[in-house]
Amino acid sequence: MSQSARIKIAKRIAQELSDGEIVNLGVGIPTLIPDYLGDKKVYLQSENGLLGMGPTPEPQQVNMDLISASKKPITMEIGASLFDSSDSFVMIRGGHIDVAVLGILQVDEFGEIANWSVPGKDVLGVGGAMDLVAGAKKIILASTHQAKDGSPKLVKKLTYPTSGGKKANMLVTEHAVFTFSNKGVELVEILSDISLEELQKITGANFTISQELIRN
Repeated sequence: MSQSARIKIAKRIAQELSDGEIVNLGVGIPTLIPDYLGDKKVYLQSENGLLGMGPTPEPQQVNMDLISASKKPITMEIGASLFDSSDSFVMIRGGHIDVAVLGILQVDEFGEIANWSVPGKDVLGVGGAMDLVAGAKKIILASTHQAKDGSPKLVKKLTYPTSGGKKANMLVTEHAVFTFSNKGVELVEILSDISLEELQKITGANFTISQELIRN
């Protein structure tokens, strides 16, 4: 995926965040979001022990003692606080994270997430994935529409190990925005010049189309 497509996803998710929210950003595309928040006062939490993460520093200002959980250089907003990683997970497990923005390997048509293990691979990537899935009040997924092998990431049924029973609220890809409910997945916005027919071909689950999108 091109960097411009990744930035498009990050910008679209930034629109979903509201002043005063405590937001945890996962690895990959979510790490771009701090640069596109504009004037919003969002409190970005990093699971390695920081509340008040700021935008990406300029190259000459990089301090590798100040990094996110994704090992990316970061800045700190005025009033930011540093604390032990165990306290960070108390925040997550205690339900104090308003929004978690996560990458995925797969998500099913009802919003169940797989984002920590690929069957047959020796190295697992658990990190804080399961804690965030269980503890965050709202989950937004940031992902390419397809995996590197061309397989869809939005699928009818997971074939990778689940990250937990709690469901995602929204998925944003380079092509579209979807929301999830107990009725299934709904297409609410198209972000590229792709047709509905083309979108369905590269999506592994059937989706309904929101009435607002139909009217427009």
